[in-house]
Amino acid sequence: MKKLLKFGKWAGLGLLAIGILAGLAYAFISLSIEKRMNKQYTFEQETLTGQADKATLVRGEHLATIKGCFECHGTDLSGKVMADDPALGRLVATNLTTGKGGLPADYTAADWMMALRHGVDRRGRPLLFMPSHETTLLAEPDLSALITYCRQVQPVDRKLPETTVGPLVKTLAYFEKMPLLSVEKIDHTRRPEAQLDTTMGVKLGEYLAVSCSGCHQPDFKGGDPLAPGQPPVPDLTRSGQVGKWTQTQFMTTLRTGKTPAGHQLDNEQMPWKMTAHYSDKEIRSLYLYFRSIQ
Repeated sequence: MKKLLKFGKWAGLGLLAIGILAGLAYAFISLSIEKRMNKQYTFEQETLTGQADKATLVRGEHLATIKGCFECHGTDLSGKVMADDPALGRLVATNLTTGKGGLPADYTAADWMMALRHGVDRRGRPLLFMPSHETTLLAEPDLSALITYCRQVQPVDRKLPETTVGPLVKTLAYFEKMPLLSVEKIDHTRRPEAQLDTTMGVKLGEYLAVSCSGCHQPDFKGGDPLAPGQPPVPDLTRSGQVGKWTQTQFMTTLRTGKTPAGHQLDNEQMPWKMTAHYSDKEIRSLYLYFRSIQ
């Protein structure tokens, strides 16, 4: 009995020590992430000239659709609370209109460039969960079209709470498992391409595939689940299962969310309702690009 009590005592002390170490580790992680979230950046202001003609606005709306702006910020771009959970925190997509609770009336094209090219707000503070590491790779005409479109949307009055980052997100971000701070992933010296090759083919597919790299990895080989309980991320290249699909099967999946095997994809895990808006030329170009990767 004494041996059992002694064992229980040491086991309890061991668990207490583990708890203390885990608490200290998380405290370090939390402080590190908070410091990175509050870092002040300075970049040279940039702006692009563009006219709000019909073609530009149509292109800008298309980009806002296929780049996920509507998915996160809502179809009217007035923002929304995307998640509110003790572990995750409260993740809020900003009201991008000039209505109450949205962007200030003097928010300029240069401020938009700071967000899209560098991942910071007009004061140089990092934007959270903003995929600027993807939008920074847009060519100048597309940046101009996207900004022009977003700046002319109708004001919507919607005041939203501030984003708060929970312990799970901080931990995943610390271990580079979640893209919390896109400002850290960007080559800020890179200038956007002056023109975009819109010819259907591998080059256009490579340009469009940037939006896929966040989940499927930069090499598009997929990997571990993005979150506990989710399936592994598929390999999109020729060596993966998707690489065995025909072009028609690939297009059908991106348009309907239904795989050749008859499985209906969850839009929260694979945003097929967004990819459904790609043009035929864009989907074919993506297919050709992924098939070009061994």
